[in-house]
Amino acid sequence: MKTTTTTLSQAFLRLALSASYLSAVADRFGLWGAPGTPGVSWGNWQNFIAYSNSVNSFVPPLLGNVLAIVATTLEVILPALLLIGYKIRLASLASGIVLLLFALAMTISFGMKAPLDYSVWTGAAASFLLSALPTYPYSLDQAIASNR
Repeated sequence: MKTTTTTLSQAFLRLALSASYLSAVADRFGLWGAPGTPGVSWGNWQNFIAYSNSVNSFVPPLLGNVLAIVATTLEVILPALLLIGYKIRLASLASGIVLLLFALAMTISFGMKAPLDYSVWTGAAASFLLSALPTYPYSLDQAIASNR
């Protein structure tokens, strides 16, 4: 089913997921401000690593550091793919898995309330929903399919 609502919704969902990821990455590199600035969660890489290790409290710190690097890498690549609309189904499925794993880690380390407060379950569900849509208008995927 292709309707204007579906077309605009999938485009908005791609934009919203991408903005959320990129905002978090910008925060961990201090682009939203220094640590302690209102609205800034980490403000630098060291504070993000400390947070990441607390989320992944059930693994050794060295593995936690690796997970932080992997997560950050994915949180740059996946929104880029979603923004340009390339391999949307795969990127949104991967996004759902990343967010699901993050929600589970938060739940294990902090309890159920933390991932609910930060809408991590909602982001995961939104990613999985996006991966299930039949078409992706306003995307590179659609342009490539039209040229075949």
